[in-house]
Amino acid sequence: MGGSAVYMGLGTGQLNAVASLVTVFYLLAYAAVDLACLALEWASAPNFRFCPCVVLVFNRPTFQLFSWHTCLLGILSCLVMMFVINPVYSSGSIVLLLLLLLFLHYRSPTSSWGYISQALIFHQVRKYLLMLDVRKEHVKFWRPQVLLMVSNPRSSCQLILFVNQLKKGGLYVLGHVQLGDLGNSQFLIYNAHLDLTLFTRSASGMKPNTLILGFYDSSTPDDFFLQDSAFCRSSVEEGSTGEYNFGVDLPSLQAHFPPVRHVESPRWLSPEEYVGIISDAIKMNKNVCLGRYFFQLHGEGKDSKVDGSERTIDVWPLNLLQPGSRDYQDVCSLFLLQMACVLNMSSKWRHARMRIFLNVETGSCDHGWVVNEETFRELLRKLRIRASIKIVPWDSVVQHYALPEGERCGEPTPGVSEDFLSAVNCMLMEHSSQAAVRFLYLPRPPAGRNQSQNYLAHLEAVTRGLGPTLLIHGVTPVTYTDL
Repeated sequence: MGGSAVYMGLGTGQLNAVASLVTVFYLLAYAAVDLACLALEWASAPNFRFCPCVVLVFNRPTFQLFSWHTCLLGILSCLVMMFVINPVYSSGSIVLLLLLLLFLHYRSPTSSWGYISQALIFHQVRKYLLMLDVRKEHVKFWRPQVLLMVSNPRSSCQLILFVNQLKKGGLYVLGHVQLGDLGNSQFLIYNAHLDLTLFTRSASGMKPNTLILGFYDSSTPDDFFLQDSAFCRSSVEEGSTGEYNFGVDLPSLQAHFPPVRHVESPRWLSPEEYVGIISDAIKMNKNVCLGRYFFQLHGEGKDSKVDGSERTIDVWPLNLLQPGSRDYQDVCSLFLLQMACVLNMSSKWRHARMRIFLNVETGSCDHGWVVNEETFRELLRKLRIRASIKIVPWDSVVQHYALPEGERCGEPTPGVSEDFLSAVNCMLMEHSSQAAVRFLYLPRPPAGRNQSQNYLAHLEAVTRGLGPTLLIHGVTPVTYTDL
């Protein structure tokens, strides 16, 4: 650029008129090289050991006294001299440089030279991760840090997108465990979602505190890739307007994402192993969520126009399988309310209406089963949760809470009969059939492995036909009302 100005000056006979402009451009070039070396030095890249470019006469990496101080001194010296020579030319050259950088940033193709911005980001992220101290954690700053385990991303896309709304700026790890030979191509990891950050650091505060699993039932898995046009068209195809649409070549994904499991195919996990995962997570002080029917959830796509204004979020904070619990303010119930509130604060769900259902038995005043609505409303006010409260009498449901014939008193979940489970399901269908998503209390798994199938059968009967439902069991405090 400076050479062009020299030739223009020679052609017009006004070399002195462009001398200041040439000097400004050269000083700006030196300052840019200094800035590049400064960024490399701050990024602490091991490969930055020498540079063939002369950064100034006294400032090059081969010089023994080279450091970020000399780079910064070179930048400041160049900028000062530019404005001393000609402030107008200096301002214009800086604006021109910024416009050129913006043009290259948005219009240039992907480069194989590497990006200094990525090195700087890595350096800063590593530094701040090491500064996280789990001893300084406080419930006031709690946020969901989710580990979502899926059997196959092709059948779990809606759940993946929903949890992405639920994480509220926290850590989101998408996991899938496969046992096999690493030399087999089907066990290779394929990064299909570039917008999901998959990392964890167990040595700091960045570690999952909530485990989310898909539901263990006999429903036929759907292949989301066959339903979305973005995954069905070929890699490049010409549209009706003459523009080219870049899609995903579905056959190329077969090697990375195996087809969904057939309804008659054996499962990867047995009921005992599945319930054992839930039990182990709770023992490790992790919150557990089970998601069912999320393949029916609509409007979770990136380009979806659904704003949530017609959606409702229904919350049932009582353990429906134990009517005698009578506690709406235990750790699990408060965690359930918190998760529903977090979803209501996300961009896709901020206009949704949140409803909280309180189950009361009108004929058991002497036993303290009547919920004081004003007390609960005061709790919501302290927690700053905006929701409408719905009182649901369930005397007709509780009357079925009796010991099934032949059941021993020492076994888990006494009183849970088929009639009781059916009555609970009918109650949920009556009041929450039109909700977009439901949050239910997940009971603690039984201690004996021989009760795993009964435990899953109870959950399946309660949530049968409900639609998108998240069963939640919280073990950590997440609300704080003190100053």
